Amino acid sequence: MPEYVIGVDGGNSKTDVVILTTSGRLLARHRGPGISSPLIDLAAWRQRLATVVNEARQLAGVPADTRARCAAYFLANVDLPIERRIARRELERAGQAEVTVVQNDTVAVLRAGAGRPWGIAVTAGAGINAIGVHPSARVARFLSLGDYAGDSGGGQNTGMLGLRAAVRHRDGRGPATVLSTTVPAHYGLRRPEDVAVAVHRGIIRYDELHVLAPLVFAAARAGDAVATRIIAGFADEVVTMVNALVRRLRLTRSDVEVVLGGGTLQSADGLPLDRVTDGILARAPAAQVTVLRVPPVFGAAVEAFDRIGVDASTLAEVKDTFTGSASD
Repeated sequence: MPEYVIGVDGGNSKTDVVILTTSGRLLARHRGPGISSPLIDLAAWRQRLATVVNEARQLAGVPADTRARCAAYFLANVDLPIERRIARRELERAGQAEVTVVQNDTVAVLRAGAGRPWGIAVTAGAGINAIGVHPSARVARFLSLGDYAGDSGGGQNTGMLGLRAAVRHRDGRGPATVLSTTVPAHYGLRRPEDVAVAVHRGIIRYDELHVLAPLVFAAARAGDAVATRIIAGFADEVVTMVNALVRRLRLTRSDVEVVLGGGTLQSADGLPLDRVTDGILARAPAAQVTVLRVPPVFGAAVEAFDRIGVDASTLAEVKDTFTGSASD
């Protein structure tokens, strides 16, 4: 069995795993369910990650008694130092690899999309987060614990605002929007009020309203004024986060790379991306703003290769395989 590494990108809605030989050959790519914070239910968190990694190992044909040279876990909901310590302890105990790396999933976007180990990355999937790394390796980040900690944006927030706008149209509190039709239709219901009641009763989970985000983007592309305002607000929040990191790390005059990743951002086009780019360049004119074109899990593979001293250029062929499937 050739030596291999494991890369994991664990998000709120899904977890991606790749297994590659140290020569850069992709052995397996597997997807499982999303993960929460290890502080909520540690046993379930540990089991969920172990299951998806073991499934990937089986697909790769990796013998059960072999360990990876390195396993890099880039995980959502590992935002606080205590969460990172617990996650690292549990994953090291699992014994899947000789070297275990645990970082927040924003780092996966940075490593996958930037040509240097420093820069700024925004991850907007179901939730939203961002990280900045200075050339000196100093890090700036956000709590990213939810709206009560100052967060706004991402698929969950966008979907919730879409439902809110739909209800307000129907009951007369807000302007007309096509969302009053498309949102209930998504669930096979007649009225947006029916959706709101279903959320209240727990029939539709509040934390799964991110599935409505594509409807809001579609309505905005079709010219719906209400949806356009929602998407503009989402873009402005991305700009606010990036510019805060630029200011905190004193990168205003640098050619800092800003990588935009996560399903909500990587599947966006037109209005939000143009607005984001313009807003960032207004603060940092030399910044290089790019949208990630490979899945973030590729960044976990890059990190694993770096940790064992293998030139990440060996991943070029694998990167070509992933290009175009960035928001899968």
